[in-house]
Amino acid sequence: MKPNILFIFTDEQKQKTMRVYGNDRIRTPNLDKLSKESIVFNNSYVTQPICTPSRSSIMTGLFPHTTGCIKNNMVLNENIPTIAEILKDSDYELGYFGKWHLGNEEIPQHGFEKYWISIEEMYKDTYTKESYKSTRASYHEFLVRNGLKPDRELEGYPIFSRKYTASLPEEYSKPAFLAKEASEFIKKNKDKNFVLYVGFLEPHMPFFGPFDGMYKPEDVILPKNFDIPPDNNSPLKYRWLREFYKRYGFPDRNGENDLLQSEDDWRNLIARYWGLVSLVDKYVGKILQTVEECNISDNTVVVFTSDHGDMMGSHQLVAKSVMYEEAVKVPLLIKIPWLNKSQKIIEHPVSQIDLVPTILDILGHSLPPHLQGKSLYPFLRGNKPLDQEAIFIEWNGEDAEYWNVWNKDIFPISEKEIERVRGAKMRTVITQDGWKLNISEAGENELYNLNEDPLEANNLFYERRYPNLVRNLFEKIKKWQRETNDEAILDL
Repeated sequence: MKPNILFIFTDEQKQKTMRVYGNDRIRTPNLDKLSKESIVFNNSYVTQPICTPSRSSIMTGLFPHTTGCIKNNMVLNENIPTIAEILKDSDYELGYFGKWHLGNEEIPQHGFEKYWISIEEMYKDTYTKESYKSTRASYHEFLVRNGLKPDRELEGYPIFSRKYTASLPEEYSKPAFLAKEASEFIKKNKDKNFVLYVGFLEPHMPFFGPFDGMYKPEDVILPKNFDIPPDNNSPLKYRWLREFYKRYGFPDRNGENDLLQSEDDWRNLIARYWGLVSLVDKYVGKILQTVEECNISDNTVVVFTSDHGDMMGSHQLVAKSVMYEEAVKVPLLIKIPWLNKSQKIIEHPVSQIDLVPTILDILGHSLPPHLQGKSLYPFLRGNKPLDQEAIFIEWNGEDAEYWNVWNKDIFPISEKEIERVRGAKMRTVITQDGWKLNISEAGENELYNLNEDPLEANNLFYERRYPNLVRNLFEKIKKWQRETNDEAILDL
């Protein structure tokens, strides 16, 4: 019998939120158990540290500049196939449950038309057809059936806002709903072959939920690089974001903003974020328990990852959209029951661009030539070593989530300078021996030795001590650009 694929991914979960990655303060018993049975990648990178672009790569095996999804709330072109469309003529039942964020959120699409469970409805203003806007998310219908009423309107239609749903009791939370729906899918298709993607929203903002209070702020240990905020050698956007969070922060469950000014402010925020991680863990456990109860564990490959990380206090930043390790590095567990029954740690850096080809290879499906990643399965089977190729990450300029308003009280600079910075693309290369180069169209560049400086405290680019290294790394980026038809204009 062919194997099943259960692909679970969260939103905005930084790597160091699990015991296997060094955090023993967050309670994640189900992910801990999964990690003990999985191949654990210690250096797994996204293709772009923000939702839509990253998800486009996870679903297609293409870089964001190739999918065209270069910022949030863009629509994945109907002519670009997802893994489901590549598999559509196979014997697999294909399901997508949860946050999609690749356009027309509530509309079954891209090969998942038969099984589609939606939870988000805040993107109606970006839908490509007016008729789509009246569609109600599966989660919306669930809440209505349980006697709850939408709290606001969008585009003339009633919706449940994220703030409202994050304030609901646990049994009405999005993770609880998704686990129930995913479990029903698994039970229904346990005697067939299936590929099921489950996309949790949490621990994405709003940073509060039913497990607030699970962790005491005084028990939170701040990141080691908390006291290393962006300085004059850092991109202007990073410095601006630091000041923005300090002055305006994030809203709490009472509608008030946490002004991230003191260590106590940060500990309060991080404690709530940890609660969201534990909430997801509980319902990941419910899904995995269903797999066991259906007696298909030995035939089900489980993948767990996230679409990007979160700074959560590192460099006194929060959220994503920067090239620091906390934003671009994510958990990645792959459980392949017939390969190993115990934990195996992989230090070799890998990219999420390789997930689609790896899954296709595991399923015995041929790899379409248009894919821009490679299969890791031969390495995981022990048939060949991983190659020494570098990892490439991109940023594609302005994103509405952060740049819709520039507060000149923070940095009183000219409109021309604002436009230069906010529209600048950046490309990153990370080598297998630990060098990291960020090259920006705005000329704000960074060089880090991750082996000696894992906290990214010392930007070596402007010290001018490594001209040959910088040139070599830059040529790697240019070669990758040529191979992937990337048109970002970069120079040293």
